Amino acid sequence: MSNHSHTGQLRIIGGKWRHRKVTFPAVEGLRPTPDRIRETLFNWLTPFIEGARCLDLFAGSGALGMEALSRGAGTVVMVEHNGLLISHIRGQLEMLGAAPMQTQLVQSDALSYLRGQAQPFDIVFVDAPFQSELLTSSCRLLDNAAWLLPGARIYLETSTHAMPLEIPARWHMLKHKRAGQVDYYLAGMEGH
Repeated sequence: MSNHSHTGQLRIIGGKWRHRKVTFPAVEGLRPTPDRIRETLFNWLTPFIEGARCLDLFAGSGALGMEALSRGAGTVVMVEHNGLLISHIRGQLEMLGAAPMQTQLVQSDALSYLRGQAQPFDIVFVDAPFQSELLTSSCRLLDNAAWLLPGARIYLETSTHAMPLEIPARWHMLKHKRAGQVDYYLAGMEGH
């Protein structure tokens, strides 16, 4: 485990691991979704999370995937290109006592993963690095393949300084909020 002076900490907001603290290593560009935003997001997702198949495309600290598991998601696939972060997430899931059958950790960049064999999800978290084209590209790839079940929910997070968010025509913008320098959205796929 890395030296604690180089480690950040966050807490799980709700569900079976409520108030449990998890750590994440100091990795350049890592920007875990803040507590306040996660709380709002999962309030939005409450009617959909139980038993849901979730995809955390830019897992980073693993905060969104762990929060989803804590609140009753059926399975969570976490995609992250950084091997250090993957192994750290694995350790945090073990510490929480997550069922191995419920989680899949994939070391890959998000776009390569989305160009692979599609599998359908109920909820997708797209919290791409800010100042990149990854958010738009990810949305395009998610829309072009069988990644989204009818009525799927897609969470999108971007900088308030970014270009206006463009989502695929078959998606509907359901929610939008701003917190500090972050704009965050919940979109829905046609079908419900």
